[in-house]
Amino acid sequence: MEDIQNHKDHRNIDIDQVGVKGIRYPITVLDKNMGKQQTVAKINMYVNLPRYYKGTHMSRFVEILNEHSNRISLQNFSEILEEMKKRLDAESAHMEITFPYFVKKMAPVSGSEGLMEYKCTFKGSLSVGSDLVTIIHVPICTLCPCSKEISDYGAHNQRGEVKLQVRFKKFIWIEDLIKLVENSASSDVYSVLKREDEKYVTERAYNNPMFVEDIVRDIAQKLKKDPNITWFAVESENFESIHNHNAYAYIERQKSR
Repeated sequence: MEDIQNHKDHRNIDIDQVGVKGIRYPITVLDKNMGKQQTVAKINMYVNLPRYYKGTHMSRFVEILNEHSNRISLQNFSEILEEMKKRLDAESAHMEITFPYFVKKMAPVSGSEGLMEYKCTFKGSLSVGSDLVTIIHVPICTLCPCSKEISDYGAHNQRGEVKLQVRFKKFIWIEDLIKLVENSASSDVYSVLKREDEKYVTERAYNNPMFVEDIVRDIAQKLKKDPNITWFAVESENFESIHNHNAYAYIERQKSR
């Protein structure tokens, strides 16, 4: 059958990224405590397309995904990108894998167990060199230092979210990044809390007030000391409880290698 994709295109325009987007796919990711974890990801896969080709071969993206479905991880990400370049005769390949990641977490006093969900993304590119970024979204609790200072009774607090992106030299665990973020907030967020846990969490937050500025600075300070991290971007957003807006802060740094 005739291959239309390989026909010549006379508009003389390169395409930076072309491929498939929004594939829902079961994957296995590495779990620090359990070894492996089964989850379902949304996957985007792209390659560049030179000006002289009319189209790319979309089915080959899914074929490559099927061949690596049981071993998708940070460790073999570059291998998948290399296969995309080879099979699609491309100079660059790009892939984004976004998935819910679950961590068993115990309440601080009662020890009640529950599963916390964290949105995670592996984002990689391969052209002349390779690039890999791990992205996590971590829910947190913050208590306003200003409100605590000026109020006779209590202080307003709220849930927030930290988005952390990192580049690194060696493998890094999702759980370690989550813990780093949670330790930088007024308090963690939990899925199961008994009354004694609620008392502990609210009092801990009250004794540890944080602006969004404090959170991103604390996280940045820790990442700057980690020799495995080469670049990071951290942003914190408070879903304000008494304002009709959210509070936001962002820091991005390239570290010397």
